[in-house]
Amino acid sequence: MNCPFCFEKETKVLDSRLIKQGSSVRRRRKCLSCEKRFTTYEQIELEMPRICKSDGRREDYHRDKIRSGIEKSCQKLPISNQQIQRILDTIERELQDKNSSEIKSREIGEIVMKHLKHLNATAYVRFASVYKTFKDIDQFFEDLKMDDQAWQQKES
Repeated sequence: MNCPFCFEKETKVLDSRLIKQGSSVRRRRKCLSCEKRFTTYEQIELEMPRICKSDGRREDYHRDKIRSGIEKSCQKLPISNQQIQRILDTIERELQDKNSSEIKSREIGEIVMKHLKHLNATAYVRFASVYKTFKDIDQFFEDLKMDDQAWQQKES
């Protein structure tokens, strides 16, 4: 690890701690040349599936895009950053469990809505209203009713 101050290659690890339920490591380091201290973080990098968009384009998975949509849905609601992080971690595990090199963006949206529905009804409705395209308000309410009935059947 290069020192961020003097760029020397020799550093010493002073302390290591597991964070994020053991999926990351925080290391406190000291440069052996300039003796300044700094912190580094290590985390597992997993291969995520590519995203198939509705228009046929394919793009790399971006956690920040999903986080942004969830955060916008949760604005001004009593939902902590930790709850959002847990949902993001769970969504990524579900995507990896599919063992597929590609996944449709629609499937990701459905997974996000499932988790938001269990977290907060307002956040769910906000996300669904942006994620799904509706002709009018009646179609919106009809679609929400159908989603609710489908999820109730799955949970039974």
